[in-house]
Amino acid sequence: AGNFPYNISSQILFKVLEWKNVVPVVVGMFQKEVAQRVAAKPNTKSYGILSVLVQAYYNVEYLFDVAPNCFNPPPKVMSGVIQLNIKKEKYLVRSEKDFLILVKTAFNQRRKMLRNAVKNLFDEMILKDEFFNKRAEQLSIEDFAALTFKMK
Repeated sequence: AGNFPYNISSQILFKVLEWKNVVPVVVGMFQKEVAQRVAAKPNTKSYGILSVLVQAYYNVEYLFDVAPNCFNPPPKVMSGVIQLNIKKEKYLVRSEKDFLILVKTAFNQRRKMLRNAVKNLFDEMILKDEFFNKRAEQLSIEDFAALTFKMK
């Protein structure tokens, strides 16, 4: 549990993912925008790399907001408290490395169709599937996990 430095909160969450096998629960206060990104669902503006990677391994609960006037001196941003609980059932992926590469590659060009964003990761025949007409933010974690088995 902690009030994490806002300027490195994403890096802290990625470090938590590296240590997920020994960190079953995290309760933390983050800048509200980061907390919302971690808890975001598909087809929302906040849904991205952080959402998919954290939610692949943890159940995320957005607990509450904390207003700037709760601090002295007050920060210029709202804060949000989230809780992460390790999932008992893991998503089936070809490898965690492939999953990470796919998610990061897909969201690095989030406005592109999936076909164009990840074309270097799949054979041409696979990319012809209608599924690749979607954008990264339209894919569920299950979708990303399943796609790892079709990668080159």
